[in-house]
Amino acid sequence: MGLTGATRGFWAVFLAFVLWGLFPVYWHQLRTVPSAQILAHRIVWCALLVIGYLSLRQRHWLEESLRAPRVPWLLAISSVLITGNWGLYIWAVNHEHVVDASLGYFINPLVNVMFGVLVLHERLNRSQRIAVTLAVIGVSYLTWELGTPPWIALTLAVSFGCYGLIRKIAPVQSMAGLGVECAYLLLPAMGYLLWCEHVGTGVLGRLDAYHSTLLIGGGAITGLPLVWFAYGARRIPYSLVGIIQFVAPTLQLLAGVLLFREPFTRVQALGFSLIWAALLIYAADAVPRTRRELSMPR
Repeated sequence: MGLTGATRGFWAVFLAFVLWGLFPVYWHQLRTVPSAQILAHRIVWCALLVIGYLSLRQRHWLEESLRAPRVPWLLAISSVLITGNWGLYIWAVNHEHVVDASLGYFINPLVNVMFGVLVLHERLNRSQRIAVTLAVIGVSYLTWELGTPPWIALTLAVSFGCYGLIRKIAPVQSMAGLGVECAYLLLPAMGYLLWCEHVGTGVLGRLDAYHSTLLIGGGAITGLPLVWFAYGARRIPYSLVGIIQFVAPTLQLLAGVLLFREPFTRVQALGFSLIWAALLIYAADAVPRTRRELSMPR
């Protein structure tokens, strides 16, 4: 008996978040490579994969995507946001801040809720208000106790939240939008890598075969979960996507603490606990709505 579209969609989204959750393990193996060069290689190889995939499916996808009003400049902004997000995440992993990075993706769903209220004029129900309040208390507590805001987590959460907001309002298909972003970023990334080679700091030709493969493969592990996510998110309720997404930061946190032996202090534990409580309330509020949407005829 074949899988239903919703079941296939669930597993596609689930596997995408599992792979995102394992990113620290992947990028950590390239920690001897400068973060900027990892980012540039990630952009180049991901761009070639995504643009090639789209070109095989539809010959004029780029022109059709850019034809809609506002799309060219909206995607120019989103490409800058996702570049900054990717770059900071790689830097965080390779400078022993995996736990801080995982916090950013725990906070991200609640940042999305706040953007929905502030920008899209959506209304929060009682459970959502409690969840957001607890998350704010958790971040404020960490800031007070540590003496500085958790800037890595907040920057990752806000940059990805802004990216998601732009992609929500831009009238373009998800994969085509990613292709346009890749097209914007491809030449600057290639130019930077060529400059590195010119001045003698480029690493691709100086790495062994294993690390060179990892560097090039960064494009595939960037592009594949995005393809899976784009496929699955169209087939299941978005509230269910919001629950599944907690898989990624959970795996990232476990990698930081158990694999890389990063400290997880009592202060962090209490701050995280407040944010986890917020997420449990958020998820509990989303589950009934998800069930209703799944039970509706399609």
